[in-house]
Amino acid sequence: MKHDEFDKFLDKLKQQRDELNLKMHLAKAEAHDEWGIAEQKWERLKGKSGLLANEAGESAKEIGEAAKLVAEEIKHRYDRIWKILTK
Repeated sequence: MKHDEFDKFLDKLKQQRDELNLKMHLAKAEAHDEWGIAEQKWERLKGKSGLLANEAGESAKEIGEAAKLVAEEIKHRYDRIWKILTK
């Protein structure tokens, strides 16, 4: 490989490196944001499960349904974080 060809190759390699570095930084920030939201939801879910243990009848059913929705949202966020970190 000639010197000028090698320089071009290095320039492309540097550009790819810079782009990957930026994408990794952005993915890390995105994963961190998702984690923060998921943690808030987790705390809500823990509170709802405590209420569920103390309630009976119709209100327990409503709290249970709400808890299930929150749990599904947390699962969705965890899946997103996983995809961000493994792509």
